Amino acid sequence: MNALKTLLGLIVLGLLAWLLAALFAGPAVEEVETREFTSSQQCRECHPQVFAEWESSWHARAWIDEDVRALSNDFANTDCIDCHAPRPVFETGVGKRVLPRASRRGEGVDCISCHQLPGGGVAGTIDKPSAACRPAATLDLARADFCGVCHDQHQTVQQWKATPFAEAGTGCIDCHMPFRDGDPDLGRDHRCLGGHDEALVRSAVELRGRRAGEGWVVEVENVAAGHHFPTDERSRAADVFWRPLAPGAQEGAGDWRFLHRIRDPYRHEVDLESTLVAFGEVRAIPLEDPESAEGAEVALFYRLTPYYTDPETGTPVHESTVRDPRPGSLLVHRIVLRP
Repeated sequence: MNALKTLLGLIVLGLLAWLLAALFAGPAVEEVETREFTSSQQCRECHPQVFAEWESSWHARAWIDEDVRALSNDFANTDCIDCHAPRPVFETGVGKRVLPRASRRGEGVDCISCHQLPGGGVAGTIDKPSAACRPAATLDLARADFCGVCHDQHQTVQQWKATPFAEAGTGCIDCHMPFRDGDPDLGRDHRCLGGHDEALVRSAVELRGRRAGEGWVVEVENVAAGHHFPTDERSRAADVFWRPLAPGAQEGAGDWRFLHRIRDPYRHEVDLESTLVAFGEVRAIPLEDPESAEGAEVALFYRLTPYYTDPETGTPVHESTVRDPRPGSLLVHRIVLRP
């Protein structure tokens, strides 16, 4: 009889313990099998908007972009492969140059390049163990040095560090991956806008002119770029051209005339100096040609490839010989100078 009472008591205690555990335990977390990510295509199902933005970006085209192919001699310059088909940033570490991958290079700078953690985890902005990729909140994603593993090859991050933006904590993603519609709840734009975005390029600089004696001074000011203008790629160039303005005319006539080039030359161009415009700098460019005395039309053009070509032969020509800079260029700003 005593044995039966003891057994019943143990059963009651066991049930009570189970009940208490059920009451005070946290919500059950659904066990989700961790997926192995071998392609950014696997991200499309859960992140359709992000994937669509990335797919339209120049990150996605980093390996197939015709200009890159031409400038790298179809990647015969193997140094270019590191950043145009990189292995995950976290594999080598933030602040260290990435390594090239041997597979799926056609995906360029893809989701895996930026988000895959060592061991197969995924870096994100929140911890969400119930999601298929089980993202882990990783603050490194927002660091300028994270972008710098590729975008500091030409000192762009170092340029940023010398600006008030760095002191204020305004980093790369604040301008190049802003919140959608300015709302943090909507996440960041994964188009990663840069030198291919006309509005962003135009917002970076101002073009002005003022009278100086019998001539003019043209000013280019870097007002908003959080780094030099232009930057990152030595293929980028910005050129100031002008042409005389007839009395009463709204635009100049005849051929354009080269005035000034803004560019960081390639390493082999040892006879050229870097003329990039630092943030906050006002570049003053004299325009003293007598034909400009009655007025001039001045324009700033931006180019993704540095060399102009002869329209008939297609061979590269020096910018000082160019008579029409518009083909292959973006007209950034245009001003009219009048006495």
